[in-house]
Amino acid sequence: MNQVSDVAAAEALKTSYEKLRAEISKVIVGQDDTVRLLLTAIFCQGHCLLVGVPGLAKTLLIQTIANALDLQFNRIQFTPDLMPSDILGSDTLDNERNFRFIKGPIFANIILADEINRTPPKTQSALLEAMQEYAVTVAGKKYPLSRPFFVLATQNPIEQEGTYPLPEAQLDRFMFMVTLDYPSYQEELNIVKATTNDHKPTVNKVVSGEEIQAFQHLVRRVPVPDNVVEYAVKLVHKTRPDGDLATTDTKNYLEWGAGPRASQNLILAAKCNALLNGKYSPDIEDVRAVALAVLRHRIVRNFKAEAEGISVNEIVKRLI
Repeated sequence: MNQVSDVAAAEALKTSYEKLRAEISKVIVGQDDTVRLLLTAIFCQGHCLLVGVPGLAKTLLIQTIANALDLQFNRIQFTPDLMPSDILGSDTLDNERNFRFIKGPIFANIILADEINRTPPKTQSALLEAMQEYAVTVAGKKYPLSRPFFVLATQNPIEQEGTYPLPEAQLDRFMFMVTLDYPSYQEELNIVKATTNDHKPTVNKVVSGEEIQAFQHLVRRVPVPDNVVEYAVKLVHKTRPDGDLATTDTKNYLEWGAGPRASQNLILAAKCNALLNGKYSPDIEDVRAVALAVLRHRIVRNFKAEAEGISVNEIVKRLI
């Protein structure tokens, strides 16, 4: 980060982030940590899973972020009868009896996968290749997706009837799992006042796709001290019950720990968190700031933890 151009780019990223926050706050009241993590995922070229009860503006938040970015946005409502071709597209016969590929809604820059756990695993897996390879395969032919590309998915934690839990392989593709809490009393007052009148705020587009891709490359160029990398990797190793660094909590309460992708995402997110806070290199506090969102969906509790009411969040906080 000693190059003048990179320092200027880091300042531009912080300025763009503050502009985005200002535009989003026109519509979304509070949820500061959620907005920070969502934008961090975008600047790190990662995908994000939002979990929260109905009515917490998950869908509105993602649509507002999409409106503030000069990118193509598609919303896919996941339902039990949704087929992979409904997402990816399909070959159809044209008037001249030739097969022509009709692109599905996955061909956009930002995909809102609304209530992703309401569709069967076959359809959920249609997203896997897109999220990992930035391409889709239909009838044996591969079609690249335009960059930047993000999947921002929502999930309802309280209605489990008629849902299909995401498999661990798919959960691991999400950089963050972000949980939304109820607003505070004052925030809810502000929400009610802002949403029960005839005024509809205009969200301006403040960041282009080219700028986002430049910021993504910038994040990867940020240097990281060895002690920060060691802290992140040790933290992930502590989640593995059979590992050399397993803690008492890990051995007692975890069935499975996080994989190497967790270590990679901790460092990437810590780099971005540092830049958003005006620093040119991350420290251990930056890793801690993103650790819960990176780890909570990558570790699996055992029966003892469930019986004693020990949550994943509690276990991760103890490890941090």
